[in-house]
Amino acid sequence: MRLFLLTLLTMLAFAANSVLNRAAVGPGLIDPVSFAVVRLLAGAGMLGVLLMVRRGLAGGPVWAGWQGRVVGLLSLLVYLFGFSLAYGALDAGTGALILFGMVQITMFAGALMRREAVPGRRWVGAGMAFAGLLYLLAPGSVPSGHPVPVALMAAAGIGWGVYSLSARGARDPLSATGWNFILAVPVALAVWALAPHGAMAAAGIALAVVSGAVTSGLGYALWYSVLPVLGASRGAVAQLTVPVFALAGGMAFLGEALTLRFAIAAMLVIGGVGWALRR
Repeated sequence: MRLFLLTLLTMLAFAANSVLNRAAVGPGLIDPVSFAVVRLLAGAGMLGVLLMVRRGLAGGPVWAGWQGRVVGLLSLLVYLFGFSLAYGALDAGTGALILFGMVQITMFAGALMRREAVPGRRWVGAGMAFAGLLYLLAPGSVPSGHPVPVALMAAAGIGWGVYSLSARGARDPLSATGWNFILAVPVALAVWALAPHGAMAAAGIALAVVSGAVTSGLGYALWYSVLPVLGASRGAVAQLTVPVFALAGGMAFLGEALTLRFAIAAMLVIGGVGWALRR
């Protein structure tokens, strides 16, 4: 039960990231690149504080070492910038479904490469969920009319999947996550200095800070504490519940509509998740 509740809380944090990003970037409160950079800065600050507090309470080293840092840093940046840029056009739920569909593919591939045992029922459930993603993106749908944002969100999903796999084997997931964020800051600031960006409203900055410090910094720290127990394949399937939570948040806070296509896709996703995780 404890693992279930922690996983649920983490998925809600991931869904909140979609809602916060869409709420800020969609109406133009802040440009996508600036949102990603502010989010990264806030996340790095929160994780840095957590590391220092933990050291003061329990002692031990703060530095996580260089192993896995390059892969973690690059995949984190791909995720952050692709995620923010895509939400200039995609709804919260739609973007989350594309994102975590690609996360599932990436993490399942990682599970196979690591020779992790994947039961047949999990393949069936994952196939159902992926079928829902394909239906959502079929020709004639709203997402199919935005190929560039869809491609950016797909790239973000691959980045997040690689990032999850790279940190899964870390001896100290919190330290690894914190240093990935911290080391990514100079690169992100260089991108921000070179990329075109517009004015930033106070509300847009505030949404980016909440996304970085709370739903990213704290959410990711929690995620890497439960992922080793879940395993790569179950972790991938569990994340497919996020789009449904994101859609609910988009409807409640952003006035986004529930379409029949999304409802069918979401039912396939939820059905697949339930089948894959059943005993």
